[in-house]
Amino acid sequence: MDLRSELLKSIWYAFTALDIEKSGKVSKSQLKVLSHNLCTVLSIPHDPVALDEHFRDDDDGPVSNQGYMPYLNKYILDKVVPGSFVKEDVDNLCWTLTAKKNYHHGNVKILPKEDAFRLWCLFNFLSEDKYPLVMVPDEVEYLLKKICMAMSMELNCVELEDCLSQETVVQNGFTVWAFLDMMNSGKLTRGITKETITMAVEEVYREIVGDVLKEGYLWKKSQLRRNWKERWFTLKPNSLSYYTNEDRKDCKGSITLDMNCCVEVLPDRDGKRCMFCLKTITKTYEMSASDTKQRQEWTSAIQTAIRLQAEAKASLHKELKLKRREQREQKETRRRAKEQELQRLQALQEEKQRKLAELELLKEAQRQAQALLEQDEQRRRQQYEQLQQALEVQLREAEEARANMQVEMALKEAEAEKQRQRILELEDMQHGLEEALQQEIKARQDEEAFRYAQARLLAEEEEKMKALMALQEEQEEYIQKTQREKQELRQEMETKSRALIEAQRQLEEVRANRHRVDQDVVAAQKKLWQASTNVKQWNVQMNRLMHPIGPGGKSQASVKKIRDHRKLVLQFTVSTFK
Repeated sequence: MDLRSELLKSIWYAFTALDIEKSGKVSKSQLKVLSHNLCTVLSIPHDPVALDEHFRDDDDGPVSNQGYMPYLNKYILDKVVPGSFVKEDVDNLCWTLTAKKNYHHGNVKILPKEDAFRLWCLFNFLSEDKYPLVMVPDEVEYLLKKICMAMSMELNCVELEDCLSQETVVQNGFTVWAFLDMMNSGKLTRGITKETITMAVEEVYREIVGDVLKEGYLWKKSQLRRNWKERWFTLKPNSLSYYTNEDRKDCKGSITLDMNCCVEVLPDRDGKRCMFCLKTITKTYEMSASDTKQRQEWTSAIQTAIRLQAEAKASLHKELKLKRREQREQKETRRRAKEQELQRLQALQEEKQRKLAELELLKEAQRQAQALLEQDEQRRRQQYEQLQQALEVQLREAEEARANMQVEMALKEAEAEKQRQRILELEDMQHGLEEALQQEIKARQDEEAFRYAQARLLAEEEEKMKALMALQEEQEEYIQKTQREKQELRQEMETKSRALIEAQRQLEEVRANRHRVDQDVVAAQKKLWQASTNVKQWNVQMNRLMHPIGPGGKSQASVKKIRDHRKLVLQFTVSTFK
């Protein structure tokens, strides 16, 4: 943060204090007084002519913040010379203007006016570089910890959380008046005397605003008399000054620090202990601390100041503030990135859940189809078993009938054999007995009738065998039909499984095609833009060619040639859009 930014923060409070109606504008007479006072404290020659010219009477109405900024930058801030003025005087001027209007703490007087002014300066130093000025809660906690550390106490985090939750705290942080009200409430400094608070605020003010890296008593060896004297030392990034005592009124000298300086620890001698020296290009300064801890703190602080000079940095706390701000920005960036990652993971999880739901639906449909197929197969199996049982019953009945017929045929054949023997006996007795002949003839007739009955029985047996064979063929055909249907069902199941896999593959292809189509749309838009450009160029040429031909102009052939050229241009335009 440069000097101009620091001055602008204080001047902003002075400008807003003059804005009584809170309209963002201040009267010209008040701005003239403010500008004159600023020139005085900044040790700048006052130019009333330029002031009157800039705020001339023909500019109607009061001046806004934006209208005052050009004059402030050009005629005041651009002429500021660092080191030619005391910044505390500028801050005191602006504080006086703004405190009269805004700093009201009622009957509670925890903070003296001087402490309130120093806290106001600390607030401006640690506030964000945005208007209206606020200090983020992290910086508030940092400042309060520094003050509590100076009072040798710990910060009450519970009370701080209560203060942060108050309605007076804006969304992005504390305003300076809310911060001062919190300090005046006494919640954070309960049981601490006002003198202790004043000393702590002054110490933190000198450290942060005054760029004091360290203060304290040290023994210093004189350059001329070589004797030891106790001095109050004040270390800043560019110098190490020493005074007679801690009121800092009588400065006995100052050591300029630069990148060529160095600090070294010395062994004890001359009755002094915890010694160290500061070496510059021209001189070496020997000093002695009260104990080893103080020596370590002083050497570390001096090395820090030398490092700041080597890095061309004017303030340690400005560097620390920038680092804390970078850490907050990095933390906020990580938080936003984490939120985006969580949102992306949530979207992926939702997409995964949706796909799993679709897959479960497909599996459920497949299970239902499988159940239907199993039910159909069970039903057909039961029908087949019933038909097979009926056929087996009929087959057993046919076999039993055939066995009975065979028994009857065996009996008939035995009887026929007896008859043949009897016929042979009758033939032997033919010549002797006529009755035997008649009986033989009768026997022959009976035999013929029996043979006819036998032939009829054989024909019936053949018909039943044919019917049995037909039933067996029907049974085999039905079995083959059932096997074919079972094969078709298995093929249909395999086809549906392949269709499911194909549907998943087509879904991936559709997504890839959609991505390619998006790319093609971008390319088509680019081509359309190019085609529009070409059309505009061809239209210009067509307008040139289509000027009316006056008397003594071109011939009929030229007119026809122009029309043909016009048709070619239109065809080229149509092909370009395609």
